[in-house]
Amino acid sequence: MDALNQTRVTQFVFLGLTDNWVLEILFFMAFSVMYVLTLLGNILIMVTIVFTPRLHIPMYFFLSNLSFIDICHSSVTVPKMLEGLLLERKTISFDNCIAQLFFLHLFACAEIFLLTVMAYDRYVAICVPLHYPNVMDMRVCVQLVFALWLGGTIHSLVQTFLTFRLPYCGPNVIDSYFCDVPPVIKLACTDTYLTGMLIVSNSGTISLFCFLALVTSYMVILVSLRKQSAEGRRKALSTCSAHFMVVALFFGPCIFLYTHPDTNFSSDKVVSVFYTMVTPVLNPLIYTLRNEEVKNAMKRLRQRQVFSMKSCT
Repeated sequence: MDALNQTRVTQFVFLGLTDNWVLEILFFMAFSVMYVLTLLGNILIMVTIVFTPRLHIPMYFFLSNLSFIDICHSSVTVPKMLEGLLLERKTISFDNCIAQLFFLHLFACAEIFLLTVMAYDRYVAICVPLHYPNVMDMRVCVQLVFALWLGGTIHSLVQTFLTFRLPYCGPNVIDSYFCDVPPVIKLACTDTYLTGMLIVSNSGTISLFCFLALVTSYMVILVSLRKQSAEGRRKALSTCSAHFMVVALFFGPCIFLYTHPDTNFSSDKVVSVFYTMVTPVLNPLIYTLRNEEVKNAMKRLRQRQVFSMKSCT
């Protein structure tokens, strides 16, 4: 054990997205803009929901939580990636790597569970509307959010433990731009086949089962919409289609990355950029552009701010 501790890796080196400095500068500018838009867009949604009493209902309570998770999820990997794009040698300490891995899985799993809960909320609202006030009151919503954070924490602790317990004595080069379980365990000085299978059964199964549950719920919703009026169908389809777009954008990369233990890191890096960078910045656009209630609330909030500024002057 003493010999292992003496030779244990103390830091990892990222290969990053590319070794072409021109591309690195272009990526830095593009991803910086996307990260700022992610922060501003999701903060705007949260502020709009908090300061608009008519949006204090379960659907928008869950949406504000989704915006919060998107901010946290992108902030785990993007700042370090942007720093790496400006540095020739991209390093991270062992402890920071494990911390990044933990929070990455915490927020990703919390988002998976939240999207599943949001689908259940839409199912109850559309298929059994008379029971909706009793089934989805705010006390239940808070309990569901607490449960999804607890589930995400347990999942992340399992993933972190499976990774941390392995011996790392070299090499220390990660073919990625952030610490995740598949590229990190490849560097372990032991056979990782069993650990890889446990990772698949954990992350892959959660992603796949939740996605199947989501697809099933939307199939039931589509069938039930035949009994709705034309206006009811239009409103329900607008809300559900926005949610399903977010589901497809987030679950697709997760299922791709975590349902096969033997990975191709070149394609994985492209997919990882999609769900760590692209999806969080698209979520505010998807929900605001396709949701008249949120857009109207934003307009009223802006007008209220303008009037308050005029009264002060």
